[in-house]
Amino acid sequence: MSLRPPAIAAVLALAALLGGCHTAKALLPPNLRPPSENTGDALKLAQLQLMQAAPCCSSFADFSYRSMLPWQPQKFVLGSGSMVANLNGTQSYFLAFRLPADVKLPYKVALKSELNGRWLHASYLFAPTVVLLDEGFQPIRSEDIGLCEHMGWSDETSGAFGSLKIDSAQARYLLVYSSAEQQSGKTYWEQSPASISSSTTASLQMNSAGSFSIPHGPDGALWVGMMNKTYEKALANAICKKAAKGGGVLNTLRTALPLPWSNGNNGKANHPSSP
Repeated sequence: MSLRPPAIAAVLALAALLGGCHTAKALLPPNLRPPSENTGDALKLAQLQLMQAAPCCSSFADFSYRSMLPWQPQKFVLGSGSMVANLNGTQSYFLAFRLPADVKLPYKVALKSELNGRWLHASYLFAPTVVLLDEGFQPIRSEDIGLCEHMGWSDETSGAFGSLKIDSAQARYLLVYSSAEQQSGKTYWEQSPASISSSTTASLQMNSAGSFSIPHGPDGALWVGMMNKTYEKALANAICKKAAKGGGVLNTLRTALPLPWSNGNNGKANHPSSP
C-alpha cells in the first residue's frame, strides 16, 4: 500500500523523535554542537609527537637561513613533518630567515598565530619566541612575543597578533621557535560572536562569549613577515589583557559633567534667587 505525502512526513517525524539525541545532534549545524575534542588530549598528543621527533639543530649556527623574510606576512604550518630544534633543552618546531639588507631601520616584523582547533574551549596556539642573530650567528636579542587577540571581518585580520622591532644594524638573521616558557603559557582571549562576521571561518570556530585563557601548544599555523598596514591596524586594535573595571558610566559622567545636584548641597539643586 502506498503512502501519501502527509503520511510520509509523519513517519519521518516519528523516526526523528525515536532517534533521540543522536539524530538531533546530526541535524544541528557544526558550530552549534558541543565540542567533541578535548584540549588536554590534543595538547598531549601534539607534545608527544614533538618529543618523539629527532632534532636537527641545537645551536644557532646549525640552522639554514636561505629563506628571505617575506615582504608581507606569510602563513607557515608548524607540526608533524616540520623540522625540530633543541634549544636550551627544549624541543620546538622553528622557522629561520635571512633579513633584508636594504630596509631602512627601524622596521617591524609582524607575527600572527591562529587558533589550533575548531572550538574556542578546545583550542590552543603556537606562541613564538624570536632570536635576532648577527652575521656570525651570535644572538643579539631573544624575546618571547606577547600575543594580543583581534577578531576582524576576515581571516586575515583575526588571530593572536604580535610584533618585533628590528633596530640593530648588526641583525642578519631571524630564528622563530617556541621556548619552554611560551609552550607552557596562555594568551588572554575575549570573545563576542556578535562582534564578528558570521561568514568568516573564525566565526565558525567561536560559539562562546566572555573571557578565556587560550593555552599555548607546540604546533600550529603562524604568519610571519614584514609588517603591513592590515596587520598594523589589527595589532593597534587588539586586546592584550582584560580591561580594568571602572566606576560605571553614570559615575564617569558625573565626574566629567557635574550634575546640578552633585555640588554638595545635600541633593538640592541651585535655583536662581527671586528678585
